[in-house]
Amino acid sequence: MGQRLGVVLFNLGGPDTLDAVEPFLKNLFSDPAIIRAPGFVRLPLAWFIARRRRDYARSIYASIGGGSPIVRETQAQADALEVLLKADGIEARVVIAMRYWKPRASEAAQVLKAWGAERIALVPLYPQFSTTTTASSVADWAQAAASVGLSGPAAGACCYPLNEGFIAAYADLLRQGLAQVPAGRVPHILFSAHGLPEKIVLAGDPYAMQVEASARAIAEAAGVTAVDSRVTYQSRVGPLKWIGPDTDEEVKAAGKAGLVPVVVPLSFVSEHSETLYELDQIYRAAALAAGAPAYIRVPAIGTHPRFIGALADVVRGSLGRSGLAPDSAWTGCGGARGCPCTGREAA
Repeated sequence: MGQRLGVVLFNLGGPDTLDAVEPFLKNLFSDPAIIRAPGFVRLPLAWFIARRRRDYARSIYASIGGGSPIVRETQAQADALEVLLKADGIEARVVIAMRYWKPRASEAAQVLKAWGAERIALVPLYPQFSTTTTASSVADWAQAAASVGLSGPAAGACCYPLNEGFIAAYADLLRQGLAQVPAGRVPHILFSAHGLPEKIVLAGDPYAMQVEASARAIAEAAGVTAVDSRVTYQSRVGPLKWIGPDTDEEVKAAGKAGLVPVVVPLSFVSEHSETLYELDQIYRAAALAAGAPAYIRVPAIGTHPRFIGALADVVRGSLGRSGLAPDSAWTGCGGARGCPCTGREAA
């Protein structure tokens, strides 16, 4: 019998009730990976931002049912992955670790310690690596595991932007979305990813290059390379300059041109406020108001069988080694300072 394998799925998390919105925001903006300032500046600022954004954020979550569905959706992915791993003869327990709300990494570590995990596989639900997401979650996990004495070998994927199953799942959903374009109308595919402040990318974070690579691969797999498409970014917050182009501006431009925006949330693997509110409500309304004859939003891949297979590939790839490494389909970030495989951190 092989070692007991604990598998940790990392995700952002989200408030499960309206009362949880403010503390969730405080946790988010307290993260030094998000606000890169000394603690004596960052922590009071996090409280200020959370209080200032609370009411607006509460209205967002109220509009999508009173809370984020991300925990429910992530748990469904964990359950499906555990079933698949066990079918392969791997004695695994799959748990979820949310970065900014419950269940946190500390809870996941306690569960795996009690279960008797002898080895840990770290699986970020962020296909494209960023210092603001995967790196932050892995650092949080390391502290949580140490606090409960979970000392078995740990390995995981830092990224899998070109994993065959991940690409195939989104290509399948994209084809289904394009089939909904009204006859005689021209689609404009927007691969929408969560944005980052430009200074983080310029400091060496490889996220944007991986997003671009994923978009190209999905278009090729879907057989739509000749269809007009581009990568866009959403969820801009605050006064800093963010990478672009902006998804909201692109859906408006498509509408004015009489095109049908077909939006693929390629950096989101589960539904949450960025998809259910921004994409489905705000951007849809903007596109239609600008003259778009229709607006189509491709769903997040969730428990698509090819994506669950991709996660199983990531787990299998972690066996027999330690530390973080990219999925075998990704050949590297070209020495980007933010890539964990370069041995250097972004400034």
